[in-house]
Amino acid sequence: MSSGGFSPLQGMSDIAPPEVGLWQRVESVARSLFPLYGFEEIRTPILERTPVFTRAIGEGTDVVQKEMYTFDDRGGRQVSLRPEGTAGVIRALCELGPDFAEARVFYIGPMFRAERPQAGRKRQFHQIGVEALGAPSPAADAECIAMQMHLVEQWGLGGAVLHVHTRGVAADQAAVRAGLIEAVRPHLGALCEECRRRHETHPLRILDCKNPGCRAVVDTLPPVMSFMAPESRAYLDEVVARLGALGVPAQVDPRLIRGLDYYEHTIWEITHAALGAQDALAGGGRYRIDLDGRAVEGVGFAMGVERVIMALMGAGVKVEDYRGRPDLWLVAVGDRAREENLALAQQLRRRGAAVGLDTSGRSVKAQMRAANRRGAPWVAVRGDDELAAGRCQLKDMAAGAEQSVTVGELIARFAKA
Repeated sequence: MSSGGFSPLQGMSDIAPPEVGLWQRVESVARSLFPLYGFEEIRTPILERTPVFTRAIGEGTDVVQKEMYTFDDRGGRQVSLRPEGTAGVIRALCELGPDFAEARVFYIGPMFRAERPQAGRKRQFHQIGVEALGAPSPAADAECIAMQMHLVEQWGLGGAVLHVHTRGVAADQAAVRAGLIEAVRPHLGALCEECRRRHETHPLRILDCKNPGCRAVVDTLPPVMSFMAPESRAYLDEVVARLGALGVPAQVDPRLIRGLDYYEHTIWEITHAALGAQDALAGGGRYRIDLDGRAVEGVGFAMGVERVIMALMGAGVKVEDYRGRPDLWLVAVGDRAREENLALAQQLRRRGAAVGLDTSGRSVKAQMRAANRRGAPWVAVRGDDELAAGRCQLKDMAAGAEQSVTVGELIARFAKA
């Protein structure tokens, strides 16, 4: 039944069975893996004061300029729905005090950006991310990247490709900006309108443009690292070497820039062929965020769950395989059996068994159809005769074989606790 005028807003989607089962699996794998690396979960508000994002992400970024959901609340404060996870997490860790100066945390939750919806990109989207606070360290960067690649493998996405680059330190970025402005100037006529607009303000974004004319110009430009100090290039070399020692191959990609202003030193992106031409799966980087007069340094990554789900389905995963299925379905013949089955189901559920049954008085045929729809592997049928004997007819739905068992035997077979 359609909800008509109450359907979700454009770019915001319901996540229903059976697809939600695959989402739960993606999240549970992450929740199991992160603690192996010493990361604990943190949960922050979806709504924050707008400066939390504008100061951290950068006033001139596309996220801040075009994509944030920002409004005044009833108290006249300007607030925004979080467009990414890092800024709010850093704000929270700063408030928790010095004990969290080297925190290692992860988060899972929805983010919001007012951009044009497309495949794998929604206005409400979901991220799994981590933040590891601490001073710049090639070892810490390599460890964080290795954890992310480990997670991708645990999800079943073998064959992912890691691309790394560097934004250099803050002192490099002015030189990079000036160098790119001059290098691009002779080619302005060949750029798209958006890149011409960005030339003076955000020349790095030109490197990320997908327009063929712009890509041809980018191929003629000197590498971004050529404008950086030798120490910045050496830092990246050490990250790549440490990744190699961890068994994680990396490709240095001079076009990789990442779009947020807070990045310094290492940045990276992971791609996967299952996504097709738009193959970016996730990314991350080392950052420095100035929040309310305090500079916070760390390294982290964020992964869009929608993109992960797309990649898994592109790799052949079927969402139907992740639908929750009962261990057993109880079928009642008659009113008394229906009452007794509800009590039996409760006993089994309290012992860890997933049990389905009808509570509305439908026919035996309708109850069997319901068991089939939910994929129940076993069905136990009880009527007055079975109740009098303390037994039930247990049917193997795949083989079609039936056997008579006592209620005690049924409980012993399906109880898990």
